[in-house]
Amino acid sequence: MPKAAIIGCGDVSIVHFDALAGMDDAELVAVCDTDPERRATAQAAHGVPAFEDYRDMLEAAAPDVVHITTPHHEHAAIAIDCLRRGIHVVLEKPLAHTLAEGERLLAAAAESTARIGLCFQNRYNAPVQEMRRLLDSGGLGNVLGASATVMWHRDADYYLSRPWRGSWGGGGGGLMMNQAIHTVDLLQWLVGDIVSLSGSASTRALAEAIEVEDTAEFAALHSNGARSVFYATLANAVNAPVTLDISTETAALSLRGDLTVTYADGRSEVVRERAIGSGGRSYWGVSHALLIADFYAGLAQPGPFWIDAAEGAKSLRIVKELYRQSYPGSEAKVS
Repeated sequence: MPKAAIIGCGDVSIVHFDALAGMDDAELVAVCDTDPERRATAQAAHGVPAFEDYRDMLEAAAPDVVHITTPHHEHAAIAIDCLRRGIHVVLEKPLAHTLAEGERLLAAAAESTARIGLCFQNRYNAPVQEMRRLLDSGGLGNVLGASATVMWHRDADYYLSRPWRGSWGGGGGGLMMNQAIHTVDLLQWLVGDIVSLSGSASTRALAEAIEVEDTAEFAALHSNGARSVFYATLANAVNAPVTLDISTETAALSLRGDLTVTYADGRSEVVRERAIGSGGRSYWGVSHALLIADFYAGLAQPGPFWIDAAEGAKSLRIVKELYRQSYPGSEAKVS
């Protein structure tokens, strides 16, 4: 039975703890957090040793798998350290907070015998899986284009509670790195690799609280010739459902939680999303546990996990290209 440890006991760690608790083929053996209160809370809740320094934890607990749920700027360094020790890694998005760190992690992953999996859990959502199946089947004809929106709400308190989220040094960006990157990942995974884009990022509602963007848009060209448009903001009054619409030669696929497929002959069908569990927040999606269980199930198999560092690098590069166009000359923002 693989021994698991979690580094970073903040908000999103909840779904990792819940996923491990629901598995019969993994054992949580340690937790780590630099914050004394979060560390003590996790230790009390899960009854395992807690550490302030992850290196001490790796030595003492000797985990087989480490879940990294830390602030973005810590992702790459910790993941590289684990991979070099032969420890498998489950990493929350994004791959890294800068392109340079992402490239370092890509190299370490390529050189390691250990696996790495990125938490783009929405790829496991039932409607998304059906979208991919339908598109791959060839029965819908060529993809003509797509559109996607993320219309959410965040206030100043959200950033005050975790200041790294609102900084370039801590988050590597704002909305596009912390929220909308999941939808960017789905857009490029379902429609095709993005080969060029034109867009902008700006701060429309939260300039007094953050230095990063809260609004962004782009138009993109995909490798298959399809075009897509994307809009995201944290200035909406509520957290509205994420939308992703794909038009093909014979059908229109519309994702809003559930998937509605409307065919050119007038037929339609709906694929429902699974019920959301009690452990996480609705906007995290419903599929963390599925991704994590799949990662563990594949540890005995050869080859990389299917959402590996190379897959995680795709959305990072898209976001950083958007920043390059939006903040010319600012190395701290586009690197």
